[in-house]
Amino acid sequence: MGKLTTHVLDTAHGRPGAGIKVELFALSGETRRALKTTLTNDDGRCDSPLLEGDALVTGEYELVFHAGDYFAAIGVKVPEPRFVDRVALRFGVADSGSHYHVPLLVSPWAYSTYRGS
Repeated sequence: MGKLTTHVLDTAHGRPGAGIKVELFALSGETRRALKTTLTNDDGRCDSPLLEGDALVTGEYELVFHAGDYFAAIGVKVPEPRFVDRVALRFGVADSGSHYHVPLLVSPWAYSTYRGS
């Protein structure tokens, strides 16, 4: 059974990114359809998969992480506008029976991702 999961690591402070708003969208051409909005838990993970089973279909998706709001909430002083604010990651699911794990490593000045396991 396929599933989509994520987690966030705050690389500036060496800890999980807790309480970060995460939005998931399905993409079709220029159309974006909202699928889910959630918050990361104390471990920087979502409490359940973002999609799983029949809900995960082949196609293109976008995850939007509200990283700038997270850093502001923990008291990080950054200039306005924020250099890293909302991080949008677009990715494809080619095999809906597989586990797609899309982590975000983020600081107020940079971010990266990869396909995890």
